[in-house]
Amino acid sequence: MSRPTYVYKLVPSSAPPPTPLPERLPLSFLDSSSGFIHLSTAPQVPGTLKYFFADDSSVYILRVNYKAIESDIRWEDPKAEVCGQRGDEGMFPHLYNGGRLGNNEIDSIQHWEKDNAGWDTALQKAASWLVE
Repeated sequence: MSRPTYVYKLVPSSAPPPTPLPERLPLSFLDSSSGFIHLSTAPQVPGTLKYFFADDSSVYILRVNYKAIESDIRWEDPKAEVCGQRGDEGMFPHLYNGGRLGNNEIDSIQHWEKDNAGWDTALQKAASWLVE
């Protein structure tokens, strides 16, 4: 498996990242209860939007420099009991570093809005930003 340049953290619009970014963002309930921070690769972002953000009208996408967190990443299979089968999305990057994700790891942030086409328009607009 090749190493990505970036991995992504999706955050609901109800919990926007503060400006300026702190050294450590608050953990979501899912991340806190899992004991790690859930991340996605660029090809996994559409599925994560579909399964976890289907009811959200907008999200924040945090682009994380992979090299900054590589030593604390474990590539793991998603648990089907959480969201059902995820097709051929492969292993997901999970960050095991005591919940630290903030200004030292995050490269940039985008705010995406869903429209009548779902997340497709936002994904198309972000194609040059959403890179592996």
